[in-house]
Amino acid sequence: MHPLSYVREQRSWTQQDLVDVIARRLNTAARREKAWRWERWGVVPDEDSQVALADELGVDRQTVKALGWPHWLPTGPAISASAPWTVDGAVALLDDTAGPAVLDRRGFLIMHAGLAAAIAERWLATEPPKINAALEGGRVDTDLLDCFEQRLPALRRMDASLGGGSVRSLVDAELRLVTDLLRHSSYSEVAGNRLLVVAAELGRIAGWASFDAGFHAAAERYWFAALHAAHSAADRAAGANILKCMSLQRVDTERPTEALRLAHAARAGAKDAPARVRAMLTTRLARTHAVLGESVACERRLAEADTEMSRADDEASPAWASYFDHAEYSAQVAACYLLLQRHHASDYWLQQTLALQPAERSRDRATYLIWRADSVLNLGDVEQACSLVAQAAPDVVATRSVRNHRRLLDIHGRLVAHRHPAAGELDERVRSLLT
Repeated sequence: MHPLSYVREQRSWTQQDLVDVIARRLNTAARREKAWRWERWGVVPDEDSQVALADELGVDRQTVKALGWPHWLPTGPAISASAPWTVDGAVALLDDTAGPAVLDRRGFLIMHAGLAAAIAERWLATEPPKINAALEGGRVDTDLLDCFEQRLPALRRMDASLGGGSVRSLVDAELRLVTDLLRHSSYSEVAGNRLLVVAAELGRIAGWASFDAGFHAAAERYWFAALHAAHSAADRAAGANILKCMSLQRVDTERPTEALRLAHAARAGAKDAPARVRAMLTTRLARTHAVLGESVACERRLAEADTEMSRADDEASPAWASYFDHAEYSAQVAACYLLLQRHHASDYWLQQTLALQPAERSRDRATYLIWRADSVLNLGDVEQACSLVAQAAPDVVATRSVRNHRRLLDIHGRLVAHRHPAAGELDERVRSLLT
């Protein structure tokens, strides 16, 4: 949904209503197709039309000029960079996020360009606070903390096998419960720290599930609150992992320069983290260089990641980092080469990935089958590409992942255009699955 569509929905305007509003202020003709082009084709309205609409919506002209189209549009609750980097600030953000964010269905970013990177750099430069207060209410004991921590792996597994659309409400409910404990219970400094760490990871999972389901604004809200929680718990590695997720979101929404800044901040903030975490963050940095076409910088980061990954099995790492095994590492290397259009290299690494991929990660396996289909299609093997997509399609349809659905539709359309017999068979199979 385009931000302009959201503005119309909030005000119960049709596209004709929208252009009528602008036409009355400019004394010009009102043609509905203008609104259609703005929302559907990515056409940017002329300056006079933007100013007229801003005046109608109560947005000052300086904001229009500073943020640009469509970022100045008032699309609901905004995210403020002024939230304090304190425990109270983190809990307040969690309280505002857990519950309302799961209802946020906006499919576009709400942080204006540069804000996420500015927040990341502030996180990097701010010293974590200490918990020194106990709230009124029942005391949080070790058994309860153990229970919350032990449920996190199951939530990660469900997300990996079912897709974000299936688990985001469940994770949000868990985050709401942990947030209520932070607000209303009493606990020691150690217990409070553990609660904040759990809240940070739940916020990260909820953000990832929302991102996977296509709800970008909700993902941003979860990750912003989670970053503050991780910071308050002095868990720099967890904070870096959240910034890594935000970086990928910027790649997917075509903000690669900001994605690079986020990836740099994540890696710098976790310089003392275990080797597995550093390898994960370094490959993310390499991938953002690849998106920007910076092959030399990408190769340099991949070499660093390879060194770090060679030590990963010798060091203990956080539970959330366990997914970044050799299968996932190979996939991220392959993603870099796919972006750089080095298709022999990407195919080699994707073969490694698929040979190592655990069966329970059905969503990721479908992703990597589609990536490999992309590689072999670019190498001229239409038949094998069709076979790989046919293997991926059932898992794509079974999981509620908007990102994988888009990947399937994209590669399916490219293959059908080849008019190969195998593409015809694939077309019938995909259509039968999608109907």
